[in-house]
Amino acid sequence: MSAPTVPSRPRVGLVALLLVAAILAVDALRSDPVDPFTVPAPAALGSGQAPGGAHCAGG
Repeated sequence: MSAPTVPSRPRVGLVALLLVAAILAVDALRSDPVDPFTVPAPAALGSGQAPGGAHCAGG
């Protein structure tokens, strides 16, 4: 009985990249298109809503 063959690193890397590309393609096909006029700024932090009901609400 012979030992099982081990795939080479380039082949494993290619399979991994293809899997990531397939996941991204499925996600892009199933998602709604992005409306550039309703998305937040790329550097926006937080939700933009004022805090309420906590000690940091200030009033």
